[in-house]
Amino acid sequence: MDSAISRTPPSSPGYVPAGSPLVKLIVAGGFGVGKTTLIQSVSEVRSLHTEEALTAPSALVDRVDFTPDKTSTTVSMDFGRLTLSTGAADPPVLYLFGTPGQTRFKQVWEDLAYGAHGALLILDLRRPDDSYDALDLVERSGVPYVVAVNDFPDAPYVPDAQVRAGLDLADHTPLIHCNARDRNSSIDALIALVRHVLDTYRQDAA
Repeated sequence: MDSAISRTPPSSPGYVPAGSPLVKLIVAGGFGVGKTTLIQSVSEVRSLHTEEALTAPSALVDRVDFTPDKTSTTVSMDFGRLTLSTGAADPPVLYLFGTPGQTRFKQVWEDLAYGAHGALLILDLRRPDDSYDALDLVERSGVPYVVAVNDFPDAPYVPDAQVRAGLDLADHTPLIHCNARDRNSSIDALIALVRHVLDTYRQDAA
């Protein structure tokens, strides 16, 4: 997998080479930060989403200040699949599980994280505190993770060093930027995560 990784999808969306390594990844973050959008943008199969309409009572806890057009929320999970072309006969296949963004779905998050190889934590700099609970869950799970700042057009500029300090990130934890609406940008974020996962497991095995 250290060779060049391509964004080229498989010729048939339903096809998975028999010897391909299957990699389970979690896409985490606060409410409305772009988890569902990222999975939709990269999945080579029709992505699965468990969405329910936002209600008046939930408006008290689910902030839509920065996402006024958002009318639904993930209540169980999102699911998508992406095959990374590495030039090998059996390219790795990423299974992407998007978690609910609200703390009240903590048990669902923990169930989805079981057996995961890594996590992509999406951060919205307009409201970074909304992803703190998700970050805590990711860290307690013990899986390698990458923080991906979703660059919304109206997000404030915050130097990476300040973001790292605010999240108290370890030096070895990558901090990257992406646009969840853009397929190539989202795939680049997942490639960064896969590389970090590989590096982490190699170091642990050394």
